[in-house]
Amino acid sequence: MDNENKEKKQEIHHIDYKDITKLGAQINPHARILSRKRTGLKASAQRDLAKSIKRARFMALLPYVSH
Repeated sequence: MDNENKEKKQEIHHIDYKDITKLGAQINPHARILSRKRTGLKASAQRDLAKSIKRARFMALLPYVSH
């Protein structure tokens, strides 16, 4: 069981706020950030993802809410 969880976790080396396609895959249709359980990321990678999504929203590359 432990090995399955380790294999499920994705390894992301760098998350860029300008890569809208990757960031868009990590938000739901209501523009909310998906949880760690859904993304399968480690805690530090999830924090980096959230920071990148928030930065992209501030730069108007991603929506804050969807219609």
